[in-house]
Amino acid sequence: MKGELEGLLGESPGQCRARESGAFATIADVNRPLVLFGAGGLGRKVLQALRGAGIEPVAFADNRLAGQMVEGIGVRTPAEAAERYRHSATFVVTIWASWADTMQQQIESLRRLGCRCVVSFIPLLWSFPELLPHVQVDLPSRVLERRDEVMQCFGMWADDDSRREFLAQIRWRMWGDFACLNPPLPNQYWQADVLQLPREAVFVDAGAFDGDTLEGFVRYTNGQFRVAYAFEPDPQNMLALRGRVRGMPEEIRGRIHAFEQAVAGQQAQISFQSGSGASSCLGPGEMSVSCVALDDAIPEPPHFIKYDIEGSELLGLRGTRQWISTAQPALAVCAYHLQEHVWQVPLLIHSFHPGYRYYLRPHGQIWETVCYAVPR
Repeated sequence: MKGELEGLLGESPGQCRARESGAFATIADVNRPLVLFGAGGLGRKVLQALRGAGIEPVAFADNRLAGQMVEGIGVRTPAEAAERYRHSATFVVTIWASWADTMQQQIESLRRLGCRCVVSFIPLLWSFPELLPHVQVDLPSRVLERRDEVMQCFGMWADDDSRREFLAQIRWRMWGDFACLNPPLPNQYWQADVLQLPREAVFVDAGAFDGDTLEGFVRYTNGQFRVAYAFEPDPQNMLALRGRVRGMPEEIRGRIHAFEQAVAGQQAQISFQSGSGASSCLGPGEMSVSCVALDDAIPEPPHFIKYDIEGSELLGLRGTRQWISTAQPALAVCAYHLQEHVWQVPLLIHSFHPGYRYYLRPHGQIWETVCYAVPR
């Protein structure tokens, strides 16, 4: 597997940049009209870039918005768009979200309608690098710029499953190849072959959303834990979390402490984008939230910490450096929000304490990829 990774990273930066800029033209006839399959945020983002290059798509295809006009473009159902354009247009799938069907499923749905040329949005975004990064999608050449870090990380995975998953993740980043990805595993965060907790575990949920992971922890431990600390800055999510906790037995909810705060590298007030459910995140937004470092916020040594903080995972880890160095808790860190997190997360943890074993498991199509760091 190491040889395969070396081959993936053996492309010269110049060759890679030339491939990026010509990727869309290579797989789609640039003289064909374009239909954007998905009129949400990504579809509109792609539309703006195309218009900047003097390209006007002929339609959006979107079941939810069919019959409307979006940014001056008519929206048809996929069936209607296929009926009119399946022989003449390139259909670009501009839907990319954890709740959506996989990219292969979306491409296949259009092909079943008779669409001859269907591609994902990734090669198109490579042709418009000013749109990147788009969540975890970024330029392949930026992976090559971090080749030494990627190779170092490959040597840190504890088992072949993790090495195969890491190789698939890098291949996807380099080539946008969805077919190379491994099928998702169930029980995100609760991998019994990786994670084993003591009976009196102290659990920290950083990015607790509506309490779904907290509820999973209670099930996983059969309620046999000492205390759980949950951090969630979004007010709407916190309401849902507290409602979920109220539905638990009194003996359990008395050991759960919920804080309407974000987890970051230090104590601060930071702008926040709220109201997006699981995707609410730190960044330019309509409100300010209190951020804490777990080193300061947790009063006792934790046994297990989960981080799903929408791209702020490295900040959250830096704010837990002391506990990682001294208590060596097991860690489950989402490693998919940015392209480089899949190798930077384990490297950062290793810099705090060398006594961890690392596992990489997919729990979605790129979305929900988790790095598990378990003390030796």
